[in-house]
Amino acid sequence: MPAEIAYKYRPFFYNYRTNWIFFRKNNIFLTFSLLSENMIRLKQSVYILAFMIFAFPSWAQMRKVQHQPYADHKLYHFGFHVGLHTQDLILTNNGIAAPNGEIWFAEIPNYAPGFSVGVFGDLFLNPYMNLRATPTIHFGDKTVCFKEQTTEEEKFVSMRTNYLSIPLDVKISSMRVNNCRPYILGGAYGAIELGQKKGNPLLMKPIDYGLEFGLGCTVYLPFFRLAPELKFKFGLADILEKNRDDLANEADKIYTNALSKATTRMIVLTFNFE
Repeated sequence: MPAEIAYKYRPFFYNYRTNWIFFRKNNIFLTFSLLSENMIRLKQSVYILAFMIFAFPSWAQMRKVQHQPYADHKLYHFGFHVGLHTQDLILTNNGIAAPNGEIWFAEIPNYAPGFSVGVFGDLFLNPYMNLRATPTIHFGDKTVCFKEQTTEEEKFVSMRTNYLSIPLDVKISSMRVNNCRPYILGGAYGAIELGQKKGNPLLMKPIDYGLEFGLGCTVYLPFFRLAPELKFKFGLADILEKNRDDLANEADKIYTNALSKATTRMIVLTFNFE
């Protein structure tokens, strides 16, 4: 505020909302802003930014262009998927001592990622439900660590397993929101191990079955649909091969004799292309 104005005129009224101050002398009124020109511009920018923030939710709810609007109404369609997985074994130790008095306990200390590839066929049941078959090959391996109870000696047994899994799932989808549609699925599967070799100190049966559950989200792109999907597989069968007549060395049977049961677990992350 200029010094000559403050000296000649006395303040008459101050509006704290607008930051304007009023002066009076001889019934002559003058006004002067306490804000500089830069401050006024800053204040205007703050108002505009606040308006944009509060208006953004309304803009986000605006309907966008939908890709492939009738793709979900096909009676059936096919696709393929690729991804990663980890294999696990739930091992039940029996705590029985070997002929030499040793007691071994087994566990899987770490997990190695494997590769998964397969195809699928999808059958339309209703607008929110589909029946899906997903034949998939899982290439992977795992290492079982055996530890002796007294000496804490450790021995490692490597197992390479390639499973052909054929699940049959029911897929339940939510309503489509623009170009995304989340879903959950669940069902049962059967699996067979391919290329199994005898002579390994620890051997599993080739046939397995179990339940699986998962979730994913279908993303509608201009030319295809992409669906990241995470599934959890729980084996129900005891796949431990207890009859080890194929082992020539009796000392190798301590691994099988240390266990009473083994069931499979698997986590699978795939990307479906439909």
